[in-house]
Amino acid sequence: MPAASEIAATAPRTLARRALYEDVAERLRQQIFARELEPGSWIDEQKLCAEYGISRTPLREALKVLAVEGLVTMRLRRGAYVTEMSSQDVAQVYHLLALLESDAAGEVARSASDAQLEALEALHQRLEKQQRQHDAFFAANERFHLELLEIAGNRWRTQIVTDLRKVMKLNRHHSLFKRGRIAESLHEHRALMQALRARDAAQAARLMKAHFENGLEAAA
Repeated sequence: MPAASEIAATAPRTLARRALYEDVAERLRQQIFARELEPGSWIDEQKLCAEYGISRTPLREALKVLAVEGLVTMRLRRGAYVTEMSSQDVAQVYHLLALLESDAAGEVARSASDAQLEALEALHQRLEKQQRQHDAFFAANERFHLELLEIAGNRWRTQIVTDLRKVMKLNRHHSLFKRGRIAESLHEHRALMQALRARDAAQAARLMKAHFENGLEAAA
């Protein structure tokens, strides 16, 4: 990551401050996703500032960004902590994802172009090929769901789901970690693609909702 002085030398001061805190937020975000910063752990600001070679101002701005996303919890007079997901948190997030993404699936079945469905089919085929490579499967699975949301075309729904999916990465018991869940998930994706190709909006919505309900059961 470039040092603050390097950014300041090539951009106006206001732009440098913005670019720096966004860069810091992304670095922190990836450390959280990689479990380098564990859920529930205290974020040592002094240590991170030394590690990143920055002052506390951009770090604290970055922490505010992550707090809005739900990845960080700010505690009065105690500092910032990586958010820890309770079983109730997980159930609530799955419930919202089921509602939002099932609605999107129905919309895609009704109004997607043939080219858009072909793009989804290509992503589904990537899932088929990567079912034995867990990290690649996780990434392809997320890309499939986000592409479906983009096709559905409601930017507010897409933003909400994107933030919820970030928070779900904090869950210690990801549904796809359960033995056999990847195969089950892939089977559910196949059925969903069949409903989308048939332009069956009600079936597509029902299948997407069941997909998340099964995921919650596996994550319990």
